[in-house]
Amino acid sequence: MSVAPAPGKFDAEKADNFEDIEKQFAVKVVQHMSTYWAILEKMRGSQLRLTKMDDEIYEHFKEEFPDFDPAATINEDEMKSKAGKERWRNFLMKYEKTVDDYNFGTMLRANPKWEYGEKETIFAVRMQFYAVEIARNRAGLNDWIYEREHPSEAK
Repeated sequence: MSVAPAPGKFDAEKADNFEDIEKQFAVKVVQHMSTYWAILEKMRGSQLRLTKMDDEIYEHFKEEFPDFDPAATINEDEMKSKAGKERWRNFLMKYEKTVDDYNFGTMLRANPKWEYGEKETIFAVRMQFYAVEIARNRAGLNDWIYEREHPSEAK
C-alpha cells in the first residue's frame, strides 16, 4: 500500500484529528506489540534478528548512547526532553532512507523485565524500538519470555 504525499499547503498544526485514523493507528501499534511478544515467546531474544541491519544499528546506538544500560528502566522524561528528542532525532534520521517506517509510532517496554502494560510502556518511534530491543536481545534480557513459555528448555 502506498501513501500519497501530504498536500503542499498541508499544515499539521491545523489538521483535523480524525478518530478513525487514530483507531487504525492504535490497531497497528497493538499488532506490532503483540507480534513482537509472540516472537519472543517462540524464540530467545538473544537469537533474534529484528532487521537486516541489526549489527549496524547496534554499533551506531552504542556510539550515540554509550551510557545506555539495556537492563535499566528507561527514563521517559529524559528521553522526551528537548535534549533527549534532539539526540534521538539525530540518531534516527540516519535511517530515514534505509529502514521502512523508521519514525512510525510504536510501544516500547520501559524495562526488559516487564511485560507490556499500560504503566510499563512508552510511546516511541520504530528506530527507538529497534535500537533498545536489539541492545536488550544482545544482552539476553528478553530470553526470560521464551524460557517462561518453555520451562523445560530454560538455561
